[in-house]
Amino acid sequence: MARKPSPTILQEELYPPYAGNSTSAREELDDARLVDLDIAEESPFLRGQKRVSARRSSLPKRTVNRVMWACFALGILGVGAVVAIAVYNYGERSWRFRIESSDNIEVTGIENVTKAQIMEVMGADIGRNTFFVPLTQQKAQLEQIPWVESASVMRFVPNRLKVEIHERTPVAFARVGPRIFLIDAIGTLMELPQKHKYSFPVILGMNPGEPLSTRVPRMKAYNELVEQLDSGGARYSQDLSEVDLSDLDNLKVRVNDPQGDVLVELGSSDYLKRYKTYVSHVQEWRQQFQKLESVNLRYDNQVIVNPDMEGKPKQAALTVAAAKAAVAAGVKPAALITHLNPHDRSIPKPAFELTDKKLDPKTAAKKPAARPRAKKVVARASKPARKEPSKHTPKTYGKKPSAAVAANATIPKPSPAVAKPSTGPN
Repeated sequence: MARKPSPTILQEELYPPYAGNSTSAREELDDARLVDLDIAEESPFLRGQKRVSARRSSLPKRTVNRVMWACFALGILGVGAVVAIAVYNYGERSWRFRIESSDNIEVTGIENVTKAQIMEVMGADIGRNTFFVPLTQQKAQLEQIPWVESASVMRFVPNRLKVEIHERTPVAFARVGPRIFLIDAIGTLMELPQKHKYSFPVILGMNPGEPLSTRVPRMKAYNELVEQLDSGGARYSQDLSEVDLSDLDNLKVRVNDPQGDVLVELGSSDYLKRYKTYVSHVQEWRQQFQKLESVNLRYDNQVIVNPDMEGKPKQAALTVAAAKAAVAAGVKPAALITHLNPHDRSIPKPAFELTDKKLDPKTAAKKPAARPRAKKVVARASKPARKEPSKHTPKTYGKKPSAAVAANATIPKPSPAVAKPSTGPN
């Protein structure tokens, strides 16, 4: 009978029985086989593997990746540089970016600044490539124009420029030498406009050629004066024709009164309080004195009517052209007259002389010429020989009037409403 094939090997077939101690013999046989397999023979259960040699790179893989990315970036930069150079050359040489005329320059925000003044600065850019216009330099030159407080210059592709102007805000007229200007809050002088009129007072005490730093404290005092006089809706500053800032310890204002302008000294503080004292007693003083010329209110609890004004500096007479421009700008007539020292016995000269023929030749041909206002000043001041009591003798409340005033029986006594002892200057 044939033996059935079996996938397994029986232990008896692998380890035949031995005489004697079979267990110890089996262990010796196993140890010998293991020794033979480790030293002389390969395991019958393992396949032999063929070794394949591999070539290794001299650079690490991470370094290789970095080099590749760097080369890629350099390639992009190179292409971008080539494109940029091509665009630059096109923009530099193409006629499309050239400013052809003044129509390509837009100007906004101008009222008193003329287009001609702007083009004096920007005219050099006509025919120039818009990318080569020095915007910062042009801005600085535009701000040198007296009326310009700030400016900005912008370029628009392909060939346009835009100029934005912010003008200064005038707060008063200023008489400097033989001319009258407009002045802003920090003391910058501006030419009189040709299209606008203002109702500002004229500031005195500004000298030609002085730096801006010397005008700043004077304008600060002026702004404080106007702020106080206009507080509470009073609008007293509209009554002033002149403000003298030559002495900051004693501001003097000339009131434009229909009965005759009056010079009022207000000291260096409490302007509104002192001016209200003048307003409340001016009619009373006009009745007491033949002519009310000036009032000193700088002292506390004391009023001096028609004080001695000796030592007051004389003003330079206005030129005819300056007077015409001042009238056109709205300067009040009282501010156009050169006021003289009442103690000056010399023959006065008019501040200016305007005839109807000079002002309006057509009107002068129809009606006779009228005497200018300035000639009235000449007529009044040219009578030194007339014997009458002095109109300019100081009147101080709390003191006995002088003999010259006491001799004139037509002048009433000062009002006791403001008769108080002097306490010194403020």
